[in-house]
Amino acid sequence: MPENLPGIFMMRSAITVCLVPEAASGPFVFHGELDHGCHQAAVLGFDGVEIFAPGPDSLPADPVAAILRRHGLGLAALGSGAGWVKHKLSLTSADASVRQQARRFLREMILAGGRLGAPVILGSMQGRHEGEVTREQALDWLAEAVAELADLAGEMGQHFLVEPLNRYETNLLRTIDETLGLLARVGRKNAKVLADLFHMNIEEASWAASIAKAGPSIGHVHFADSNRRAMGLGHTDFKAV
Repeated sequence: MPENLPGIFMMRSAITVCLVPEAASGPFVFHGELDHGCHQAAVLGFDGVEIFAPGPDSLPADPVAAILRRHGLGLAALGSGAGWVKHKLSLTSADASVRQQARRFLREMILAGGRLGAPVILGSMQGRHEGEVTREQALDWLAEAVAELADLAGEMGQHFLVEPLNRYETNLLRTIDETLGLLARVGRKNAKVLADLFHMNIEEASWAASIAKAGPSIGHVHFADSNRRAMGLGHTDFKAV
């Protein structure tokens, strides 16, 4: 959870809690009830949690905030991938109605995140280009959507986090450099890169060089080793990172 303050750069730690049964085999640390995940996070000494939720309706502000307070935790971010996992929504679908539903889902997630003081992550809902949808068309749709969503996040006082994924999950934003290119088109200062070391292990020539190039454009980092296990259980050069 990077936090930029005048003259200061702070890094706080968080761990993932997945509330989506359909993602039970996904790359998350804790699964099931939020209270249990938060308890485990607090016992382990983390500063906060990142929640992968089924949707905005599962994140009522008062009960969620009460659980976080009870365990002395912050909320690092909200994952939006359930929009794809559960509903097959993407911002670059050939179907205009699906693109509209995807934006609506993400807008509602941003409002839920704003009420809880946390940014939302755009990852798998970026979609892909295929069939009649060219790469250029998909990136145009994606840039337009990210601009709109970042504006809403800004109104809520939050960043909007865009995560490049590996080639097996998308053919759009796969590297930090490609993501920086999209964000340059969007031109919203609160739109930031989420650097996930697992995806970077597959797509980047150098983890460290890519992170250094992005610099303050990075708003969030996912620490996972090359095999998507915990740090130190793969071959990522964490010292260089």
